[in-house]
Amino acid sequence: MAEKNTSLLLSLSLFFLLQSPAAAVLDPVDFLALQSIRKSLSDLPGSDFFSRWDFTGDPCSFPGVFCAGNHVVALELGDPRAGIPGLSGRIDSAIGHLSALSELSVVSGRIIGRIPDSISLCSSLRFLAISGNFLSGSIPSSIASLRQLRTVDLSFNILSGEIPQSIATLPALSNLVLCHNRFSGRIPPFPSSSPLLRLDVKHNNLTGDFPALPHSIRYLAAAGNRLSGPIDGVVPQLTALTYLDLSMNMFTGQIPGAIFGLPLSSLRLQRNQFSGTVVPPADVSIPEVDLSYNRLSGAVSPFLAAVGRLYLNNNRFTGLLPVSFAQRLEVAGMEVLYLQHNFLSGMQISPATEIPITTSLCLQYNCMVPPVNAPCPLNVGMQKTRPVNQCPEWRD
Repeated sequence: MAEKNTSLLLSLSLFFLLQSPAAAVLDPVDFLALQSIRKSLSDLPGSDFFSRWDFTGDPCSFPGVFCAGNHVVALELGDPRAGIPGLSGRIDSAIGHLSALSELSVVSGRIIGRIPDSISLCSSLRFLAISGNFLSGSIPSSIASLRQLRTVDLSFNILSGEIPQSIATLPALSNLVLCHNRFSGRIPPFPSSSPLLRLDVKHNNLTGDFPALPHSIRYLAAAGNRLSGPIDGVVPQLTALTYLDLSMNMFTGQIPGAIFGLPLSSLRLQRNQFSGTVVPPADVSIPEVDLSYNRLSGAVSPFLAAVGRLYLNNNRFTGLLPVSFAQRLEVAGMEVLYLQHNFLSGMQISPATEIPITTSLCLQYNCMVPPVNAPCPLNVGMQKTRPVNQCPEWRD
């Protein structure tokens, strides 16, 4: 009788244990998917991320695996600590069997191959980040089915082809980071209703003019491409921008004055083909403005004297530098003022003025003898002034 009671108690205990949420068994489909994902990946030397992936135990206790109920909802592959080597291998197509997956991230390593098209089956996916690996091929156009996707970071890979138009139509997308790849073609236009906040496509092979972008955008980086045409039809309307980097492209036309009124922390337009005068409507409060290596001309606006780090070098500016620049320099109001390689004819500053050690000033290779002694970057060269035949004031 005692043995019968003991058996009954054990049976009841096992029944209630199996009913307990804490003891929920992982869905068999998810279990098999994790096994396939594990077989396709390996630790790089120095990494032991997979050392605790022992499938005789509960997969929801594995490093980087997060479950809700009996499904995997987040997968963070690789040790996120700085300096720890990542993983090698491929992203298995079984990733699409994780039907409840909302987050997928892979640390930097040597992941190769294509992004599996099956990822489009993860309909709950909100966060996708596979940066700093060797992914190749194109972004699957089927990514358009991921209607909850908010962040896509595929930066620092070797992805190619065009950025699919479908990615711009994702209704929840707020962060798109595709920098340092080999994408070509145009940047797709985004609908005005898009909640996009960050677009980073720098250092690719993108061409064409600038597309329509939503007014919500705050961070825009497209440096190091082959984009062309004017920017006055798009950028001045992006009134929430706090960072703009369009450097190292082939943009043309005049720099719109309205850009200088945006709430920017940095304005980087260097190494383009902008021309004409620079006419801000009022004092510019942007901490950093780089307009170097363009074809800008005319007088330097006094409204630029309020900029903390100002790069106007390697342009075609002429005339006297406004006295407001000298006043700002004397009170250490500017960290950087680069004016070398222009056609400026003078600066109203006393030769006895001592430039603060916290300020970098360069005036070489203009149509004037530099009024103060200030060390310039080494790449400026040794020649202090332009040849006389290049300076109309001196020829007269």
